[in-house]
Amino acid sequence: MAKLGKNAQNEQEGKETVEFFKDLDREALNTERFLEKYSKPLGIVFGVLVLGVLGFFGYKQFVVAPKNAEAVKSFLAAQKNLNENKEKEALGGKSAANPGFIGTSNEYSGTSIGQLSAYNAGLLKFKEGKFQEAYDLLDKFSSDNKTLVAMKYGAMADAKSGLNKNDEALSLLDKAATASDDPYTTYFFTRKAGIVALGLKKNAEAKKYFSAIDEKYQDYDNGMSDSYIEMTKYY
Repeated sequence: MAKLGKNAQNEQEGKETVEFFKDLDREALNTERFLEKYSKPLGIVFGVLVLGVLGFFGYKQFVVAPKNAEAVKSFLAAQKNLNENKEKEALGGKSAANPGFIGTSNEYSGTSIGQLSAYNAGLLKFKEGKFQEAYDLLDKFSSDNKTLVAMKYGAMADAKSGLNKNDEALSLLDKAATASDDPYTTYFFTRKAGIVALGLKKNAEAKKYFSAIDEKYQDYDNGMSDSYIEMTKYY
């Protein structure tokens, strides 16, 4: 069936709307009688809508905006310490005077800055060898940026490897390899997944990853995927 043009479709929808209201209580369609009959419930509904709109904008202006500003200030202070190689101070979390990435993550968990703080804190915890804490912090991070999401899964995989849970690490690397549209990011985590699969003697999975590299990402691999594919036959 041919689709109606936009004007024709709008006209048809308009006719349907008119017919719908004609089928309602016809007495109520008289404006004067309708308002007289429904003035009280209409007033209540209108009042609720007004309060809802005012509440939303009030929340955005007086709660969300100041909260975001404080989160940014706290994050930048932690980032400054990190840039100066003061990693313990950057991590923070031990006092209100120096919240660091940990405190910023806890206090502003509902903001993007709070989640980014959790990501940075996770990387620092990983450097300390506290792999479970690192994993838990990294797991709090989310983003619309697909490359950052891939990096998150990759870092979480490293934390699982640190805990000697390489099967879980491989699953996370598979997510990292498919999370991003960026070709180098996809290549990097596909290769890493292949190496972990090879170490787990999951040769069929390893071959799958290295074959994908051989087909799509030879420009990044300099022919190494061929050597890895051969290894899956004998390793």
